[in-house]
Amino acid sequence: GICGACTLLLDGEPVRSCLTFAADCEGRQVRSIEDLDDDPVAIALRAAFTAEHALQCGYCTPGMIVRAWRLLQENPNPSDAEIRLGIAGNLCRCTGYQNIVKAIRAAADVLRNAKEAAQ
Repeated sequence: GICGACTLLLDGEPVRSCLTFAADCEGRQVRSIEDLDDDPVAIALRAAFTAEHALQCGYCTPGMIVRAWRLLQENPNPSDAEIRLGIAGNLCRCTGYQNIVKAIRAAADVLRNAKEAAQ
């Protein structure tokens, strides 16, 4: 339960599926990384993870994107420190986190610029 790779959203809050009893999910909204396929925030995050070289083996990527998605829902303009805190429950053994932080910041910038352009 410490890696965060299996992170999903339970009523909008990140939880580790490996530590969550199925019975506790009854009557609640469960969303996985696959459920975010068409979501604009997740699309921006996936593009930024690719552009910023934030993935290598890919093991942590689903959990990182789910966590980052939730972070950007709560805070569309997070600082690097807030990003690091937001993904603190997810382990990555390949990238050293710097590129993951850059990717989340880049996605936040793209989303913010798109929102400003639409206004």
